[in-house]
Amino acid sequence: MKTFKKVIGFVMAFMLIAGGLGHFFAPEAYVGFIPDFIPEKLANWSSGIVELGLGIAILVPKYRKKALLGTSVLMVLFLPFHVVDAFRENPVIGTKAVALLRVFIQFLLIYLPWFASKD
Repeated sequence: MKTFKKVIGFVMAFMLIAGGLGHFFAPEAYVGFIPDFIPEKLANWSSGIVELGLGIAILVPKYRKKALLGTSVLMVLFLPFHVVDAFRENPVIGTKAVALLRVFIQFLLIYLPWFASKD
């Protein structure tokens, strides 16, 4: 089970680092999720920095558990954006079915790092 949890950690780290870099190199992919009342660049850059930081921290054994818990918290914070997207006329992610699938995946992204953080 310990090996499985480490694999989850490495997968989450990769996803966070890739997603974090995406906020800087392909910000347009994230803009549609950002509500109008939040400054676009601030939200994009802040999210990217947090994702990069958590992804890197997961790779450091000393910080792995806290970073995994932080990842779960971040995914909870992102959940409302995906729920709103699923109910839009034209979801950012594509079709309504894909947007609904993304909400389900978001719940997995909340659970898996939490699970991996437990001894």
